[in-house]
Formats: sequence, C-alpha cells, structure tokens
Amino acid sequence: MLIGVVGKPSVGKSTFFKAATLAEAEIANYPFTTIKPNHAIGYVRVVDPAKQFGKSSNPREGYVHGDTRFVPLEMLDVAGLVPGAHKGLGRGNQFLDDLNQADALIHVIDVSGSVNEKGEQCEAGSYDPANDIKFLEEELDHWFLRLLKKGWDQLARKSQQTKKETHKTIAEHMTGLRVKEDLALKVIEDLHLVKINITEWTEENLMQIASTLRRITKPMIIACNKVDVPGAKEKFEALKEQFPDYHLIPCSAESELALKEAAKHELIEYLPGSDNFELKQEDRLNDNQKKALQFIKDNILTTFKATGVQEVLDYAAFELLNLIAIFPGGASKLEDQNGNVIPDCFLMPKDTTALGFAYRLHTDFGDKFIRAIDVKTKMTVGKDHKLKHGDILEIVADK
Repeated sequence: MLIGVVGKPSVGKSTFFKAATLAEAEIANYPFTTIKPNHAIGYVRVVDPAKQFGKSSNPREGYVHGDTRFVPLEMLDVAGLVPGAHKGLGRGNQFLDDLNQADALIHVIDVSGSVNEKGEQCEAGSYDPANDIKFLEEELDHWFLRLLKKGWDQLARKSQQTKKETHKTIAEHMTGLRVKEDLALKVIEDLHLVKINITEWTEENLMQIASTLRRITKPMIIACNKVDVPGAKEKFEALKEQFPDYHLIPCSAESELALKEAAKHELIEYLPGSDNFELKQEDRLNDNQKKALQFIKDNILTTFKATGVQEVLDYAAFELLNLIAIFPGGASKLEDQNGNVIPDCFLMPKDTTALGFAYRLHTDFGDKFIRAIDVKTKMTVGKDHKLKHGDILEIVADK
C-alpha cells in the first residue's frame, strides 16, 4: 500500500513528509520545491504483540518503542498542485499522474491561512484554507474526468454495438486507476445510469462518475498544518463546522520534525504520537533549543495532545485503507531461527482470511494449506477464518 502526500506549494507538505519519514526531502518556501516524486517509509502504530507473552518484538522492518511497534508503510511526496493543474498549469498533469500510484491521499493544507492560492506567502489569516480543500478535490475530479473522457465517444459506440455491459466497459477503460467491475457497477447504479444508453450520457453524468470513483479509489484525510500559528486554531474549528463529513486533523509538522530530530540525537525521549517528551541531556541544549521545545510542549502537545503527524498516518492506514496488522508466528515458539521474536508484520486488507494470509506469505503455503493456529488463543482455524487486527497466526501446510 502507498500513501500519497499532496497539496499546493509552501503549505509545509515536504516538512510533513520529512517529519513522517525522516527522509531528506528538500524543504524551502517557494513553489515547486519538490520536482520529482519522493518515496520514503513512514510508520504506523500497533500494539507490540509480544508484550502479551512477556517479551518484546525484534522487527525485521520497523522498530519497537516501549509497548508500541511501528510498522513501515511506503509514502510518496508529490510536488505541489495549483488551481488549474488539470489544464496543465504549474506542473499539472504530470503531478496528477504521479498520484495514480497512491492508494490513499493525505492532503496537507496551511490552516493558518498564510499561503495564498498560488502557494505564495501572505499575511497569516488573510487566506481562507477552505479554498484549498475545494480546489484540490476539483483538480482531482477533473483529472479523473480527463482519463474517463479519453477516447470516450468511440468507446461508448463500440460498447453499444457489441452490447457489452456498461460497467465492464468503464472498468476496462479505467483499469489504470484500479477500478474493478463491481465498483463500476455500484457507481452507475447509485447514479441511476444503468438504464440510460451509454451514448446518451451527458458531460454532467461523466463528471458524477469521475468524482464518485475518485472519492472511493483515492480516499483522503486532511492534515491541517501550521496549527501553531496564531489564529490557526480558530480557522481549524471553522473548517470542522464547514466540512462535517471530512476527517480533519490539526498538525504541526515542524514540531514533529523538531521532536524526532531531537530524539534522533538523544537529546529527548519521544514516542511519536504522544503528548509529551522527556529531556535526556539538558546540558547539551542551548537556550533557543530549550525555548523551542517548551513552545512545542505548551502550544502543541498540551493543546492538541499530539503534533498530529502520527495520527494522520494511522488514520490513513487503518481507517481510509481499512488495513489490519497480522503477524506470522509459531504456537509453540515465537522466535525465528535467529532468535528474533515475531520479526515480521504484514498490513493486510480488512476481512483477510487465513488462506489469504497464507498466500501472502508464500504461494506454496496457500496451495498446500491445511489449517492455521491462532497463536494467542491456541485455537485451530480454517481457511475461511477472518483475521483480526493484531492476530498472530501460524500456518500449517503440507510438505
């Protein structure tokens, strides 16, 4: 699974990306800092399953901090979009097409209203961040519409002539965006287009299809960045009232980045996503660093209970994408041949079965599946058993 980070220039998108991944993304206050898409690894939180057995995991990928295990998830930072991107403005269509890889999107906005629609700095509070939420969805909808309309007239006529089912035509046409037949059918049914000849669909009908497919195939969470700027909290509260159906999270990417960098240099003890930190080597901190950390504690962690960055990642993985964390393990022994405790974790779609997980581990495990064992309960389960978030499973397969 791949999470895309998107937004207009200068809203702190690259700072958010670096705070989430500690990747060396270039950060600057001018449009198009990010020219090429940046890939890096972010981490989502799960409870360390080994704690139930009085042990601590030794992850092959990711890490453990106290009772929390951080599981890797690939992220993509796409260069800033501006209004009119679907018409080719800015670096428009290329950036939109880069997003095709993403399974879900994090839309980073400057909730303080200190960046105008072109991504230029302006007086804090002078710009309405609600415009950014609207413009990005409009750009993405027009992007989907552009792909849907490409060769549409010829496609519609051919579908009519061959009497091919409409939803199959749409799914085949939009396969690059991973639109499956059942989804295409549901969309045209919900829009009451099933009984209308495909050649008679209007521009409005096509936009309705494009917008609906976009919302389903590119689910999005909004990271309201720069919430530490004076006046930003009030704008955030206004956005929540204006967009009650959206999930908005207050964020300070700069604060998260500062805390992670301080923890990296062993100046503080900090658990990403928590509401506090502890000084470890206060004598190594200068006065400016102490003031900065105190500002973060007073204005971010105390007020909002977290910087918001980790909460955004967790929500994207476990709510937008409905992923669950499953761990391979042995009912009689949690360690692998090298003595590592529960070294692996797989983020799987919700409702994954024991057989589906066996195939994820190895084709032979799926082909030769006999049964599985729930390591926590020691119960034997069959191939159709649906797994739960945090399960540890041993697969028993024929040799």
